[in-house]
Amino acid sequence: MKFKLVIPFLALAFSNNVGAQDISVQVLSAVEKDKVISNAEVMIQRNGESSAKSLTNNQGRTTINSGFPDDSNTLLIIKKDNYSSLVVKCPCNDMTYALSPYMKNLDGMRIVLNWGKNPYDLDSHLTFPGNHIFFQHQIGSSSNLDVDDTDSYGPETITIENKRFGETYHYFVHDFSNKDNLSSNKLSASGAKVFVYVGQSLVKTYYIPKNKTGNVWNLFKINENGEIVDINNVISKTTQDIGINYADNDREEEVYVSNEDKKRALQLNRNGDQAYQNKDVDAALEFYKQAIEYYPTFGQAYGNLGLMYIKKGYKAEAIYANRKAITYASGNSINTTKASAYYNIAKIFENENDFEEALNYYKLAKELKENTVYDNAIIRVRNKIAQ
Repeated sequence: MKFKLVIPFLALAFSNNVGAQDISVQVLSAVEKDKVISNAEVMIQRNGESSAKSLTNNQGRTTINSGFPDDSNTLLIIKKDNYSSLVVKCPCNDMTYALSPYMKNLDGMRIVLNWGKNPYDLDSHLTFPGNHIFFQHQIGSSSNLDVDDTDSYGPETITIENKRFGETYHYFVHDFSNKDNLSSNKLSASGAKVFVYVGQSLVKTYYIPKNKTGNVWNLFKINENGEIVDINNVISKTTQDIGINYADNDREEEVYVSNEDKKRALQLNRNGDQAYQNKDVDAALEFYKQAIEYYPTFGQAYGNLGLMYIKKGYKAEAIYANRKAITYASGNSINTTKASAYYNIAKIFENENDFEEALNYYKLAKELKENTVYDNAIIRVRNKIAQ
């Protein structure tokens, strides 16, 4: 009887460390080929518990004895002054990650691809009218391929310095190592991740869908009004067809959200409202971000997040959040919600003296809802343009 009591006790005592392992990573610059980032702070987190912090050495490497399993319930967090913080789901061991320097442009975007050891060569592609940015064509109109990688891990980085209003952009990843194998599943098994940065912030992370056949990962498009439309599917394309008309494969990704997660998101959104009423903008911002993690199509939370970004002075992020609020607006007041978000975007551009772009968004607001505020704004910026 004593042994029967002791065995489960021992199992409980060691259950928290089952599968725990050291995690080694390397940190590079997202915009300079092979530039290592030393003294970056690296931390592992799981279920709210954090490991000790570790700093990268002069090769950009560090090893952390986290005490946690290296699986999808574990997060890796990397921080460095003047770089956007990186938060990513593991497995992380022996991976290379890239930090993005802060971006200054209001309507810029940086897209960073990382993957595992195999396949050796994944390629980032960005297409928009008159442009196809990839390894053979690295510089385009206000966009460029900063870093190309051909020997595993990445990063591959494309930066949009300034998005052009009225044009559609399309981002996808091509498995160049398996370019002639349309039935390959190597891309889906690559552990590929794509990080999207706006301003000072990581605003979106995409993880490659698993157990899929195909050599192209079709991630997202940016529509004429600047709104990101998630696609996130794996398809097959011949080399000759790369970058040619993806319209048939552009169906927006369907996101399932359980009722339980919706309830959590609603409560987090209310927590954010309360924090804002208490004038704690930082706490409110985090609550709204957490609400969106549980409910990725929660338009109201995006609208609230946009307001917090404005309060923090994060103008590019505020534009991004308002665009997401437009994308996910719903209900009887959908036009009012969208018009208000377009107005918020326009106001940011106007305050930065970008009157042409401000005019574009004031017009979009007016198309959705008649309002003398929008009329007056249009007259005001037209007068400024004419000066």
